[in-house]
Amino acid sequence: MRYMMLIHHDEAALAAAPQKELWADYAAFNDALSKAGAGSGERLQPSSAATTVRQRNGKTDVLDGPYADTKEQFAGYFFIEAADLDDAIAWAKRCPSSRYGSIEVRPVVEAQGNWK
Repeated sequence: MRYMMLIHHDEAALAAAPQKELWADYAAFNDALSKAGAGSGERLQPSSAATTVRQRNGKTDVLDGPYADTKEQFAGYFFIEAADLDDAIAWAKRCPSSRYGSIEVRPVVEAQGNWK
């Protein structure tokens, strides 16, 4: 089954992390995903580069940065292939960013018919 792991971390905590160790851990994590044929991920620019668009009552608001007022910011994602939710959770626990925030795991809706 296909899952998406959404990475949310505290940007300040991640910036204060030992960078050499963090990126070595990410290299090992990506290598393990690749060898298992489980998937790959993408890293995003910091939340300061985000733009949020909202439409309410016919009015459009374009806001600099993320809309959510939270300590953790959306930082990136992985699409993974996992046998089941327990397997997907095991991958999320291995993700280095789980030490600096949270990893949200969601099943991907499989395309049906002409809908994609």
